This record gives sequence, structure tokens and C-alpha cells, in this order.
Amino acid sequence: MSAAEATLVLRLGGPLQSWGDRSVFNRRDTRPEPTKSGILGLLAAAAGREREEPVGELLDLRMGVRVDQPGTLLRDYHTVSDYRGRPLPQAGVSAKGVQKPTSPAKFTHVTQRFYLQDAVFLAALQGPDALVRPLADAVRHPVFPLALGRRSCVPTHPLFLAVREAPLEEVLRTEPWQASEAAKQQLYARRRARSATIDLPATLDDPEGDDSLNDVPESFAPRDRRFISRRVRHIWVTLPTGFPESDTAADGHDPFALLGW
Repeated sequence: MSAAEATLVLRLGGPLQSWGDRSVFNRRDTRPEPTKSGILGLLAAAAGREREEPVGELLDLRMGVRVDQPGTLLRDYHTVSDYRGRPLPQAGVSAKGVQKPTSPAKFTHVTQRFYLQDAVFLAALQGPDALVRPLADAVRHPVFPLALGRRSCVPTHPLFLAVREAPLEEVLRTEPWQASEAAKQQLYARRRARSATIDLPATLDDPEGDDSLNDVPESFAPRDRRFISRRVRHIWVTLPTGFPESDTAADGHDPFALLGW
């Protein structure tokens, strides 16, 4: 990391989040952790950029995400119909730009949307200091409303945590655990013991990484959205929990220790 670089640290938490990368009209999935396109979109909204503007220097940011509280999956089930009792239109349009009725006639359309509920992530973005610090100010004073993947998914405070003069991986390994106190208590109630440390999964950009994700946005334009792949590396980080060490389960064996729970 050069002296002219810094790392922006964000806490992504809220009642609902949704980070889709492979969605169709009737089914919109979510990844188990934030996508790079979703986080760069949040930063672009904070800075007041229009969707049609080039992504530009935001693509220079290296990103890492740590799963501090995985949350649970929520399925939102919808049925859609025309109140006039007419067949629903097709998704495509004619040469005149008019939607035709479905054939055979379809009167009800089923859609499903998936969300993460009560999840918390720590996101870190490393890049030139001259880019990172204005983005930090923008997150604290956003031009457009900010969302966690979809407009309906509003982040809770604090969203901005810090700007660190430290490399990306070091930030992921040293920033305090961001899980809620309720989640921590539930965790230890399940384990029947408290530990002084916890192991958390993290993913970070790495040109030599052994995995790839297709979530780097080349364009946010609604009619010209394009994405490319990035190489990533998966790691585990060990953080202090803030709790004193206590005895493990009554039989001396903790079956969830290897899973980080």
C-alpha cells in the first residue's frame, strides 16, 4: 500500500438487504454477501452521480467484505393480476412498442424476491487517498438516498465507520466485530459458552485469487448495464468478541467451533 492510499470502512447493516447478481423478472435472488456493483452503486449515489455517468475511477477501488452477522434468508412471495380481469401482457413488445397479451392467456403471474434479514457486513475499499476521502464525506452527506442493494433496503446507522491508513486485508483483520448485541447474546446462548475470540469469513479482491465473481459494473445505465469478473480470495479472520473466556459446553466439547459459531 502506497503512502497516497487509504481504506474506507463501512458497516452495512439493516432490517433487509438484497445483493442480486443473477435475477430474472419473476425471481430475484440475493447473494449471501454484498456485491461489488452494489457497494460501488451506493458510493456513486452518495456522490450524486447519475446512472448514465461512467463508473470511472470507482473501478480502481479494491474491495473486501467481512461477514460479521450472516442474517437469515427471507422469501417475499408475490402474485400479480390485472384488476380488470384481462390477460396479463407479454414481457416483450411488438415492432410498434406495444405489449401483446399472453397466449395462451395468463391471468396470474407469480414472482419471488429474496432478502437477507438482520445481516451485518463490514466493507472496506482501498484506493487513492484523493478518491477515498471525498467518498467518505459523500457517505456522511449523501446526495441521493442510499440502499443496501435495493431501494427498499435502507441502511441503519452507523454506515460510515472510518478512513484507515492501512491496507485492505489489515483492516478486515483488525476492525472491531460489528454484530449487534442481540445477535451476540443469541450466538452464545446456542453455544452455551462464551469465547474471547470469533472466526469470521471474509472475501477480498486479489488478482491471484482462486475464485472469481462476475459483479464489477462497467455501466449502471438502466438500458446498458454491463458487468465483468474479478478475482477474489477467501480468508478467515479472528477477532476479539469483547466477552471474557468461559468454559465450553458442559461436556467439554463445542461442536460448532470449527464452523466459527
